[in-house]
Amino acid sequence: MKFEDLGLLIVDEEHRFGVRQKEKVKAMRADVDILTLTATPIPRTLNMAMSGMRDLSIIATPPQRRLAIKTFVRERDKTLIREAILRETLRGGQVYFLHNDIDSIEKTADEIAELVPEARVTIAHGQMRERELERIMTDFYHQRFNVLVCTTIIETGIDVPTANTIIMDRADHLGLAQLHQLRGRVGRSHHQAYAIYSHRIQSE
Repeated sequence: MKFEDLGLLIVDEEHRFGVRQKEKVKAMRADVDILTLTATPIPRTLNMAMSGMRDLSIIATPPQRRLAIKTFVRERDKTLIREAILRETLRGGQVYFLHNDIDSIEKTADEIAELVPEARVTIAHGQMRERELERIMTDFYHQRFNVLVCTTIIETGIDVPTANTIIMDRADHLGLAQLHQLRGRVGRSHHQAYAIYSHRIQSE
């Protein structure tokens, strides 16, 4: 792409861009003003801000009526999973159950359906056909299902105001930036949201 007179470049979700990509963008024009937005600044950007090479502004005020997400780190436990799903669904909400392994996602969905027979469970992952994935996400948005067993495909998904609990299976296999972004999928309305980082204790 070539620009006639580029003056301002806005980069959203900065942590998704590599150093090479950003350097290439900056090389377009030496005097372009650049505004980068991110919930999880990459170390290089954070270092430049802390050393004064870049200006840094922090938006610490949440939107009106927005509540902080209550976050828990727990060993994987079926009772905990059942209680968390029931607590959310009984108040009319929905649950993301994040299981980032396509090979075993169907088995996991079956386990959730068996564990919580009251729930309406469906699956979403990136290897599905586009139309099928779109239909599932639309059905979930319209509350035809109340538990979505999914991969990290939801990281940049649509906002579902009624989805206010996320359970991340094997959270120890995900990076900090991913965990932070995924947690942001819930709490998009005025309801109290919950994030549970579930992990398995490694045997010594």
